[in-house]
Amino acid sequence: MSEESCIFCKIARREIPSTPVFEDEAVFAFRDVNPVAPTHILVVPKVHVSRLSELSGDSVPLLGRLLHTVARIAEKENLKSYRVNLNDGREAGQSVFHLHVHLLGGRPFSWPPG
Repeated sequence: MSEESCIFCKIARREIPSTPVFEDEAVFAFRDVNPVAPTHILVVPKVHVSRLSELSGDSVPLLGRLLHTVARIAEKENLKSYRVNLNDGREAGQSVFHLHVHLLGGRPFSWPPG
């Protein structure tokens, strides 16, 4: 998938409407349109990366930035506990091939997940 056709790239460029939660020069976060929890926020890098397994060692700062953003948003959302989910590949449940982290909260979760 190219950056031009990627739905998350379009959302981050504000070409497609969303409910933004956070934005800086590297990251865009928005509420999921099909939430599976009372709080369901997607955190995406503004650069197009298809999936976690395609990142190089140079991408470690980007991953840290995504997770740090998740923690900041969780605090802002007053979540006392939350789940962070990142799927890599279709068989793992990745349906949009743009690296993204799900922040889920506001209800109890069980283990193991689905």
